[in-house]
Amino acid sequence: MKTRIHSTLPQEARRIREEVFVREQGFENEFDETDQSASHLILYDGEMPVAVCRFFPGDQPGDYMVGRIAVIKEYRGRNLGACLLKEAEKEIRTLGGRRILLHAQCRAAGFYEKQGYASQGEVDFDEDCPHIWMGKEIAERKE
Repeated sequence: MKTRIHSTLPQEARRIREEVFVREQGFENEFDETDQSASHLILYDGEMPVAVCRFFPGDQPGDYMVGRIAVIKEYRGRNLGACLLKEAEKEIRTLGGRRILLHAQCRAAGFYEKQGYASQGEVDFDEDCPHIWMGKEIAERKE
């Protein structure tokens, strides 16, 4: 497995997100203006794209947002989501990131907890799907 980072939304990332979030999960508003400025990390099995996520700077210095983590159905259960998230964390650290925030589907919160993320705040809804904000410190904060 190898990863590549793209500065714009590549077609292979678009296809994975359409398959997972639109066709499988029924989301209608999958693509947004953030896709134009986010970095897109794609995990490949050989030349086949099998998983994707995006990341971008958050509102506070040192904060980054990670989202749109998706693994195609045939590759689930192989720990690829965790691998992809670790790669994103590594890249964010090199960019000076100290904390990662994400808006997780509640059904995936256990996955993120296993990766060291903690719930923050109350459950809210995105297209009628329950979500919760989660965060993880990845570097020491300087006061």
